[in-house]
Amino acid sequence: MAAQSAAGAAQSLPSVPSAPSGFLSPTGVEIAFVLVGIATLGAALVTVTTRQLVHAALWLVVALGGLAVEYLLLTAEFIAWVQVLIYVGSVVVLLLFGLMLTKAPIGRSPDADSGNRRVALGVAAAAAGTLVWIVVDAFRTTWIELEGPVGGSTEVTGASLFRHWVLPFEALSVLLLAALVGAVVLSRKHGKEQS
Repeated sequence: MAAQSAAGAAQSLPSVPSAPSGFLSPTGVEIAFVLVGIATLGAALVTVTTRQLVHAALWLVVALGGLAVEYLLLTAEFIAWVQVLIYVGSVVVLLLFGLMLTKAPIGRSPDADSGNRRVALGVAAAAAGTLVWIVVDAFRTTWIELEGPVGGSTEVTGASLFRHWVLPFEALSVLLLAALVGAVVLSRKHGKEQS
C-alpha cells in the first residue's frame, strides 16, 4: 500500500525538463572547446610575431598541440593522434633541425623582421577572409549523416585520405624532404666558408 502511494506521488510530481543545449546554454565540452581555441589562437599569434626563431618553433608546438586537443574534444581521436605524431612530432622536429643546421641565431634576430608588417597584415586578413568564405560556401548545404560511420573514425579518414588527398600528402612530404636537404646543403656551404 505504501509502495503504491509512493509510486502515485512520484507520478504526480511534475518532471523537471532538462536544460536544452544551445547557444545560450553551452555544455562543458563547448566551453572547453572555446577556451582551447582561444589559447591556440594566442599561441599561433605569438608564433608569427616573435623575433626569436626557436621560440617561434616552440610556440608552434603549443598551437599544433592545441589543435590536437580540439580534435579530441570533437571525438576525432585518430585525427588528434595523427596531429600529434605527424605535426608536433615530425614537422616541428624537422623545423628545429633546419634551424640548428643553418646555425640560426638563438636569441633575438633583427633580420627576422622585414618591416612589412602592414602588408603582411593585409595579406593575412585577405587570406583568412578568403579561407573562411570558401569553407562556409563549401559546407553551406552539407548535412552530417549521423547514422553512418563516425566522421573521425579511421575507416572514413583513411578512405578520404587515400582516395582524394594522396597527391597533396605526397607533395607535402617531398617539400619537407627538400627543406631538410636544403638545410644540410646550407650548413655544409657555411662550414666550407669558415674553414
